Amino acid sequence: MPHQTKFKSFMKVFKYVLFDCLTIIISYLLTMWMFLYTGIDHTYDGLVLALAIIIPVKLLFNYIFGIYKIISNHTGFEDFIRIAGIVVFTNILIAIYIFVTKADFMFESALVFITLIEISGMIGPRVIRRIYLTLQHQLRWIKTIGARTLIIGAGSAGEIVAKEIYKNKDLNNIPVCYVDDNPDKIGKRILGINIVGTLGDIDAVVKKYKIEEAILAIKDLEKDRFHHLINTLMKQHIKIRKLNILEDIEENEKPKLIDLKVEDLLDRPVIELDNQGIHDFIENEVVLVTGGGGSIGSELSRQIFDLKPKQLIIFDIYENNAYDIQMELLRKAHKQTDHKFPELVVRIGSVYNKERLEEIFKEFKPTIVFHAAAYKHVPLMEDSSVEAVRTNVLGTYNTATLSTKYKVKKFVLVSSDKAVRSTNVMGATKRFAELIIKHEQAKSETSFAAVRFGNVLGSNGSVIPLFKKQIADGGPVTVTHKDITRYFMTIPEAVGLILQCGVYAKKGDLFILDMGEPVKIYDLATKMIRLAGLRVGEDIEIEIVGLRPGEKLYEELLVDVKDKDLHKTNNQSIFVEHRVDDTLNDVLFKELIETFHTLDNHQIKEHVAKIVQSYKITS
Repeated sequence: MPHQTKFKSFMKVFKYVLFDCLTIIISYLLTMWMFLYTGIDHTYDGLVLALAIIIPVKLLFNYIFGIYKIISNHTGFEDFIRIAGIVVFTNILIAIYIFVTKADFMFESALVFITLIEISGMIGPRVIRRIYLTLQHQLRWIKTIGARTLIIGAGSAGEIVAKEIYKNKDLNNIPVCYVDDNPDKIGKRILGINIVGTLGDIDAVVKKYKIEEAILAIKDLEKDRFHHLINTLMKQHIKIRKLNILEDIEENEKPKLIDLKVEDLLDRPVIELDNQGIHDFIENEVVLVTGGGGSIGSELSRQIFDLKPKQLIIFDIYENNAYDIQMELLRKAHKQTDHKFPELVVRIGSVYNKERLEEIFKEFKPTIVFHAAAYKHVPLMEDSSVEAVRTNVLGTYNTATLSTKYKVKKFVLVSSDKAVRSTNVMGATKRFAELIIKHEQAKSETSFAAVRFGNVLGSNGSVIPLFKKQIADGGPVTVTHKDITRYFMTIPEAVGLILQCGVYAKKGDLFILDMGEPVKIYDLATKMIRLAGLRVGEDIEIEIVGLRPGEKLYEELLVDVKDKDLHKTNNQSIFVEHRVDDTLNDVLFKELIETFHTLDNHQIKEHVAKIVQSYKITS
């Protein structure tokens, strides 16, 4: 720390130490004068000597209990209580001393007045400092052109929002008013900000007060009311944010304002999981997650890390992703010392490199394997079919056969809805992977299963991050077709269901997740633009660019209630398919594995189509 900075810090502390010294002296002198004025005679022998001892002792107590570590800009009610408590405590000690030793430098009863004067004198400068800073912020708001902000929720969370705006200079917000679902609060104030209506008055409040941004600070809001509220705000082109403490956050994470996510707008029922069954499935096991740094793999790693396995092995070819999830989990373990976390192992390598993969199986002997390593980007794989086969097919084959060899209990393949009657090579290779584990199951004691689901919101390479970047760049937002639809699920939802499927898995099961209703991508783009407080066609354009190679207009319906081959599980969002259709042709498979690296892009597709007969080549 530079000397100048040290000196400034010292002076800030010294200033309050000096205030406290003067306060103690004045409190005794005023009390003495008061008693003399009322005619009570007392010698006050030894008062000077007593103060020479009392003042250092009191300052020492203040230091020990952190009074001089309080940041003056953020001094609050709790700090005032602490100051008062220390004054009362030290004066009780002085009263006991006077009573026991019969010292005559002050009456015991006089310490009541001394205490009141001391508390007022010590708190006073700090209160004045806060008032000064508040007025300074108010003046800054008046001079600043900021977003006129409505705070939704006039409870403790709403107060935190206002305080955050007060103290955070980076927030360009002017809090104009509150609304709350409790009508009894209307007309009252929080930190000088009026509560002007209920949630039902949002429309009128936005127009009357010219609101430009809204901050959500109500935690327990029914889903229907939440969606109605957000849609009302978006129609008026209001930017929406929320306080992060409304959701689960890491321990010790500070309250902050964050953008509302598109995931928050998914109109679907809450997915119920057998949490105890999942915990029992994972606890004390050695779990390997291939592709553990990817979107699904990293969330699998997060959830598994909390379930107390004996060991968690993350295996990924991309070192940056693997490093990020490793550091995240290690930070969590460092913070939450009361929780039993597993030994975490991170290894770099590819599933298509069988020698490297076998090193992992041989060293750690995993008992459960989640195979999430795969290429998944449809248009890119259309031009890189060799790599799609190398990772999605050969990689799955290597991981499956090694699971049999090293006696893994359960193997779960993360598959895709694009495996159904695929029109692209990525989807065909995922169906190929399903056939591989079905084939391996016939000769293995390991329980193999595949989990098939659709798009996950916010995953790497998905439409959400793309739209966010395009909106940040000022547009246009590109949509391939105005009527294109996709099934969506959040990453945590999908991973929770994958873990649940692992519990249910028996022998060669193919699980299918109910993704709910399909979402129009054009509508999704519109919502994201409105969430940013912008107008479609005015601030941001939506541009239709045409379907990409291998892309369908509508994804296949994963869960068809009329399909006799689909059967319900104990979870309403998970179905298991019992269908006899494609089987793996050993001869064709062996030929492909031996020759795929010598084939061109189209030859690879033709060979895959011979094995995966539901695959229709379109490019």
